[in-house]
Amino acid sequence: MIFEVKKEDSSKIDQVIKDDTVSRQSITIRDSKSLGIEDADATYVKIEGSEEGLKKAEKLFKEVGIKKISDKKAREINEKIESQDNSAISGMGAIFQ
Repeated sequence: MIFEVKKEDSSKIDQVIKDDTVSRQSITIRDSKSLGIEDADATYVKIEGSEEGLKKAEKLFKEVGIKKISDKKAREINEKIESQDNSAISGMGAIFQ
């Protein structure tokens, strides 16, 4: 599940992820520019975890006026995040060789 948070609403991310149930999920936060998305001035919040945790995150984000992005866009953003993570992992591997 991925949420797109406009820069002016970025403080709302902390309101949601400080929840006890949500905070126990796997949370990845990336700036749109760091993902190579120049046309959006936003932060993407990817949450993976239990069904209960995801439902709670979606409910809390909705309460602060933020909706999850479409499945198609979520797949695109997720691919960029995973590509970035894989690059970082391979870079760390090179350091320890």
